[in-house]
Amino acid sequence: MRHLWVLNHYGQIPGSAGGSRHYSLAKHLVRHGWETTVIAASTDHKSGRQRNQETGKRAIEEYDGFRFVWVRTPDYRGNGLGRIRNMLSYTWRALAPGTTRDLPKPDAVIGSSVHPLAAWAGARLAERHGVPFLFEVRDLWPQTLIDMGRISANGVVARALGKLELSLYEKADRILVLLPHADRYIAPLGIPEKKIEWLPNGVELEGYPKPQPPSEDGRFTLMYFGAHGQANGLDNILRAMALVEQRADMQHVRLRMIGDGPLKLALHELAHELGLRRVHFEEAVPKAEIPRLASEADAFIVNLISVPTLYCYGISLNKIFDYMAASRPIIFGGTSSNNPIEDSGAGISVPPADPRALANAIVKIVNMGAEERKPMGAAGRAYVTKNHAFKSLAEKLARILDEVVASPDSSAASRRASSAAASGKRNELPIL
Repeated sequence: MRHLWVLNHYGQIPGSAGGSRHYSLAKHLVRHGWETTVIAASTDHKSGRQRNQETGKRAIEEYDGFRFVWVRTPDYRGNGLGRIRNMLSYTWRALAPGTTRDLPKPDAVIGSSVHPLAAWAGARLAERHGVPFLFEVRDLWPQTLIDMGRISANGVVARALGKLELSLYEKADRILVLLPHADRYIAPLGIPEKKIEWLPNGVELEGYPKPQPPSEDGRFTLMYFGAHGQANGLDNILRAMALVEQRADMQHVRLRMIGDGPLKLALHELAHELGLRRVHFEEAVPKAEIPRLASEADAFIVNLISVPTLYCYGISLNKIFDYMAASRPIIFGGTSSNNPIEDSGAGISVPPADPRALANAIVKIVNMGAEERKPMGAAGRAYVTKNHAFKSLAEKLARILDEVVASPDSSAASRRASSAAASGKRNELPIL
């Protein structure tokens, strides 16, 4: 059995809200001869909840063939200085020898970049143990921050993050990208395309029951679940619902908004301002409850903000794959270089930041009737089964891991040589 370490600051398990990508990959990697250890922060990003109540201590949760190590990090809420402090704390503790002292020695290390410091820690651990390093690129930092207007393209922060990003690309034996066209961003930086592998987000299909018939109470339930943040553009959905509620023939349509995020309070206030009567805000639910929740919807809705450059490398949204797994049609408001809803025939797509177009799409889906909507749901289910089942994604990851371990490139060989030299130097020290 080979051993994989994954550095994911925001790693989740199904009992928590949010995506549990590495939990699912780890579960399926076991059958391919890889035992995984995910090193994650004790502070839950969405809720601020502490998983590990013992100050300064790590906590380990063992599963059948893999484990999660929760390193103690300070509490925080939102995206301010507290979050930056949490990032620095995670990075320092992940590298502390005591965190990994009794774990099986890795044969490969993945550093996952929701933020690049976690990936940098992964690169350092790979160097320390002389094993291949795989850089998992979830968000293109600093480019995503620049596109969203959070930092200046020519500022000190952007330049520093750009240098760190490039060094990680150069050190990596493989670059795992979630966005289907991220190679168009990475390769022009001078990185060989052969190092880049597309490994998108996915879904555990086994957790979803067979498609259930729609409710017979006369109501039509439109559902959104996921983050309530800037990139989600949920104000556009609320404005579309205001137009839908004005129609006499749409009085049976309701929208359930399930999740949490920094803009949830502002969205509550906007709904009140718009006079919305059939929009219901609900708390986030654990990942394990999503299949049951999704079965209560007649259709789903998802939206992106209108920033032309932000999605030019594509999207890989967990919620879309959950929607598809539930075999329900999807209304998509947004523009990106890939469109799973359009590619699969799973629903209707409209431009971003256009409430009237989104409202018209809602009305069209409602007026179709259950039998006419059924083929859309089936198309989405077939698409996600073929392209995004975690069982298949783990098989692909295992193949990549086997390749880099069996035939490492010069960077991995260099790390092994450095590790051996360091070990030799340690052995030369006098015994006192």
